[in-house]
Amino acid sequence: KPTPMKKFLCNLFGHHYTVSKNVTSHIKEYACVHCGKQVTTDASGNLSLLTPELKDINKTLENIYQRRHKHSEHQMA
Repeated sequence: KPTPMKKFLCNLFGHHYTVSKNVTSHIKEYACVHCGKQVTTDASGNLSLLTPELKDINKTLENIYQRRHKHSEHQMA
């Protein structure tokens, strides 16, 4: 759980996001290393708050991406 000091630092200096999950080659999920705030890239490439709805969408996109990627690898062999 983030401490009040870490939240204060994020409010003062901004978040320090690192990739927490690669959904596809273009869509990623990020988490702030200080306060834990989670965001994802949206359709425009901007960061949006990671809501339960966006998490579900990302999971579906990840499944489709993995199936297509796996299918294309089998065709190349």
